[in-house]
Amino acid sequence: MTETAAQSSALGRRERARSAEDANELVGPPVLEQGFKVKALREVRNDGTYPGRPIGDFLIREGDVGYVISIGTYLQMYYIYAVDFYEKRVVVGMRARELEVIDAHCNDPQ
Repeated sequence: MTETAAQSSALGRRERARSAEDANELVGPPVLEQGFKVKALREVRNDGTYPGRPIGDFLIREGDVGYVISIGTYLQMYYIYAVDFYEKRVVVGMRARELEVIDAHCNDPQ
């Protein structure tokens, strides 16, 4: 297989981090807020940036539930939501498209 064929095959298997068609999310407010209860829409593996876990190890699985604990930015284009997946004891940075809101008012006063 040629190098370009291998590259296009690899791109087909995994999602690209940044595309020329991507809109700058920072022009508007974040979609999620701190305290939102969310569900992961995809599995996340350790790419070597999560300490204490082997590379390739699953950090979270699709359907795992967590809470948004902070909101940051990446590449001056995207909001990144730090999600505490308390049952797995991991905090993972994710984009809004990788999460589904379960309860937006779970931390509101009663």
